[in-house]
Amino acid sequence: MIYLDNAATTQVCPEAAEAAVKYMTEAFGNPSSTHGPGRTARDALKRARGVIASSLGAAPEEVFFTSGGSEGDNWAIRAGCHAMRRRGRHIVSSLTEHDAVLKTLDRMEADGWAVTRLKPDADGAVSPAAVAGALRPDTVLVSVMLVNNETGAVSDIAGIRAALKAAACPALLHTDAVQGYMKLPYALTSLGADMITLSAHKLHAPKGVGALYVRKGLRLPPLILGGGQEGGLRSGTENMPGICAFAAAVRAAKADAGAIDRMAALRAHALEGLRNAVPELVVNGCGAAHILSVSLPGYKSEVIMNLLDRDGICVSRGSACKKGARSHVLAAMGLPPAVIDGTIRVSLSRFTTEADVDAFVAALAHAHDTLYKAL
Repeated sequence: MIYLDNAATTQVCPEAAEAAVKYMTEAFGNPSSTHGPGRTARDALKRARGVIASSLGAAPEEVFFTSGGSEGDNWAIRAGCHAMRRRGRHIVSSLTEHDAVLKTLDRMEADGWAVTRLKPDADGAVSPAAVAGALRPDTVLVSVMLVNNETGAVSDIAGIRAALKAAACPALLHTDAVQGYMKLPYALTSLGADMITLSAHKLHAPKGVGALYVRKGLRLPPLILGGGQEGGLRSGTENMPGICAFAAAVRAAKADAGAIDRMAALRAHALEGLRNAVPELVVNGCGAAHILSVSLPGYKSEVIMNLLDRDGICVSRGSACKKGARSHVLAAMGLPPAVIDGTIRVSLSRFTTEADVDAFVAALAHAHDTLYKAL
């Protein structure tokens, strides 16, 4: 099997798996307990929070552990709006966000908030100029994802922050950085976002754990009430196996300093091979090193994927969270239906090899020839 669907989820790396097992079977104490095993767990939780904070360029007290990206997005939007509710009730976002953002915005709209959803540019990114043009006196939140999960388009979050400052707009800035975390060559806090959503299972840690960065000084209402864990903002016993595995995966990713450049080179290598093998290939958007969205117009992505799956190549249509629906991202970019319906997403990891990419290119070329002959 050649797995090229890493934007959906990744294989857990050995370091993360070892950490998860350790904190399930050996150091299994509750970090809120005061006995020895509890203190051991509490120390591990502190270290893990420090690892995640350091990877962001943040302080440990700005990092709050969650169950993953969807929870982080929901929390950031709803809590951010609640914190700013006396200053206005207008939100700016985009048409290309993850459903965790889009559906939360739908709920906010149903509750009486005004929402402006921006179209992306031709490459799939959301421009600072578009955000600036949508600002109103009552705008209190801007939520734009850093790296699009379907196309890899990278939006200029730092530019959006600059646009807010230039307009003297007090709005909070949230970015869903699930696909950008540890896959862009800079500290995410340098972007100037007030809240940043992370997920562990996109970088070789287990599913069911993530984090929300909340800028120091920003007071959000609690997500879950209870025993006061996570600074009183998200009560409930912490997922120690997941959190420690998350930190282990981040440490391993940081140690692999050349991973981003390798993925970028593999993406370029794949594109060169595909363009030679399939001249009518269409590339949808561009940006991040690890995501490549391509289309064979006139063919159905489900059929293409089935042919690739038969050859042991795993790719996807787009977001794994959109079951069977046409891509809202590609539609927002204004792509023709034939291009949208023939799109597949290839997503790499730091473990992807040139041999994997070559096998994919050969398999897609074979799938194309098979479908062409069937016409």
